[in-house]
Amino acid sequence: MTVQERIAKLRERMDAYGIDIYIVPTADYHQSEYVGDFFKCREYMTGFTGSAGTAVFTKKAAYLWTDGRYFIQAAKELEESGIMLQKSGEPGVPGIGEWLEAEIQKMEHAPRIGFDGRTVSIAAGKRYEEIAGRMSGHICLEKDLVGEIWDDRPDLPSEPAFSLALCYAGESTASKLESLRTEMQKSGAAYCVITGLDDIGWLLNMRGRDVAYCPLILSYAVIGMDNMELYADADKFDDTVKEKFAKDHIELHSYAAIQERMRKFQPGETILLDPEQMNYALYRSIPEDVKKLEAENPVIRMKALKNETEIANIRKAHLKDGIACTKFMYWLKTKIGTETITEIQASEKLEEFRAEQEHFIGPSFAPICAYKEHAAIVHYSASSKTDAELKKEGMILCDTGGHYMEGSTDITRTIVLGNVTEEEKKHFTTVLCSMLNLADARFLYGCTGMSLDYAAREPFWRQHLNFNHGTGHGVGYLGNIHEPPARFFWKMPMGTCTIPALEPGMVITDEPGIYIENSHGIRTENELLVVKDTENEYGQFLRFETLTFVPIDLDAVDPELMTERERRLLNAYHTQVREKISPHLGEEEREWLKTYTREI
Repeated sequence: MTVQERIAKLRERMDAYGIDIYIVPTADYHQSEYVGDFFKCREYMTGFTGSAGTAVFTKKAAYLWTDGRYFIQAAKELEESGIMLQKSGEPGVPGIGEWLEAEIQKMEHAPRIGFDGRTVSIAAGKRYEEIAGRMSGHICLEKDLVGEIWDDRPDLPSEPAFSLALCYAGESTASKLESLRTEMQKSGAAYCVITGLDDIGWLLNMRGRDVAYCPLILSYAVIGMDNMELYADADKFDDTVKEKFAKDHIELHSYAAIQERMRKFQPGETILLDPEQMNYALYRSIPEDVKKLEAENPVIRMKALKNETEIANIRKAHLKDGIACTKFMYWLKTKIGTETITEIQASEKLEEFRAEQEHFIGPSFAPICAYKEHAAIVHYSASSKTDAELKKEGMILCDTGGHYMEGSTDITRTIVLGNVTEEEKKHFTTVLCSMLNLADARFLYGCTGMSLDYAAREPFWRQHLNFNHGTGHGVGYLGNIHEPPARFFWKMPMGTCTIPALEPGMVITDEPGIYIENSHGIRTENELLVVKDTENEYGQFLRFETLTFVPIDLDAVDPELMTERERRLLNAYHTQVREKISPHLGEEEREWLKTYTREI
């Protein structure tokens, strides 16, 4: 079926259930950022393949909201679909809630807003219900209309899980549960319901293969003061793991039994739940006389502060990744023009280099290898239709990462393949200076990523330039490559928002970029570790330790556009790259690296 035919069938189901507006988010039952094939309902209904967006269907129109990373991509993928693109955050573009309010006011009857309640957060579900109620309307959260029309929908995954030994995790499950229960006691909660897949994996020191690029297990957890209930497919765990569960007082239940468990909470019991993570269907299953403490899941902060074992391992993972990426840069820059290489072939070759490293598990996200104008699409994904052949001209942006037993990586390098314009050099150098400025920041404890973002934006804003994505995000340990709460951003989100301080042990990316539609895109990304600096009468100062060691392509750097300090920072970084990576390269690769890490 075409997208238009799918929309027509969806509207038939809407009519059958008396639904006026149907909302299809990008989500699974756990509010994960990246979802497995079974949950790609929004992509199925729109043809838009980006990782973020919400589709809304009425009886006569269809809309897609997405963020600045995907404006160019969405516009292209929605062509001829009849779906109208809504550029979230842009002036004059209403949010979904604001649009819903305006839309239902046009109706002459009480509206009915529908969505699969398992894929909508508590916060969003309450908002939709409130909006419908203002016009004496209702919500319908029990119907998965996309599932009713998706004949060849993939099955839920059934891959086996695997354990993380203490030499990787650095802390036992029993110890983590003890810390969580301490936080529960502080809030007066008898139970904590956790639905975030990476949070459960971290607690259990277990990983899985249920979500592409995210080594996680489809599961739910209910933690009490004396036991933990795990809701997951029992076949994923071998007998050794099940024995360990028993020792840690972890009871294993069917994945599908979670909703019934919510109904069994007793009157007066107090449960802690995260309104941004738990889905609305589960929330509505909890009896009204149960006390619900709606707050951030404590595991989010616990997990973000990497322990000493994790930090030591993460450094090892980045050394491996630096070796692989440097070998790839050498290969690409020496082979270009001598053999046929496409975007997809380049990304496959980079994965080959990573696979040569010990304990490599797989890519940490879908690779972005974007040549020339394709790089202006922030999260471009090459396909058989778009796979461009690389020539000895222009630049290719490679944003890739890997999962290793020692941790996860995320790196972007824009690589020169031939002649570049003066504008491209200017933009490349601006991006480089932005990345260096942020990485060199010193700041007092209590500072947020929002406070520090200016260090990265200033080189852009001085030239009246900008980029429509966050400057950086937290990174998980063999989990989600995008991990809250750490992030760099400048614009205050809509509504109330608690902005957490950066703390020692957090890992965060530093990835400014510039994107010129139909011309070029440039991004440079390193990972940073927050560490302690000097402590004095003013308090505890913090700084960043750079984790990523891969050369910056000097072929696009204009030293005349850099300050003496910026040149010094680049030279110091390249000295580290050369010292760390050279011992692991062949003779020709070492000579090449020596040239590409020379002082400027």
